[in-house]
Amino acid sequence: MGSVWENLVVDSADPARLARWWAEALGYQIVAELPDEVEIRRTPDTLPGLVFVPVPEGKETKNRLHIDLRPTDQEAEVERLVNMGARHVDVGQSPDDTWTVLADPEGNEFCVLAQRG
Repeated sequence: MGSVWENLVVDSADPARLARWWAEALGYQIVAELPDEVEIRRTPDTLPGLVFVPVPEGKETKNRLHIDLRPTDQEAEVERLVNMGARHVDVGQSPDDTWTVLADPEGNEFCVLAQRG
């Protein structure tokens, strides 16, 4: 018997704000908003979702788990995300890497991959 991947939970100082940022970044929608969590999904019935929950402490170290995005135009997507409030970060990547590492408005790292070749 296996399991179904329901959600990835993201600790956040401001769950509603960060959920809205990621919903815009991914083209997702908010499917549930409670005082202690906000969930976004591509569609209400599409799994997995991202659930943003409040935590009192800020992010202190590199993520142990991160999201990879693969757009059709890497350069344009990086520019769009930076214009939305993401920022470039250095987590030790090589100049030869084909991905760009960004951080969301709360500092959570994610990668924007190059197009498949």
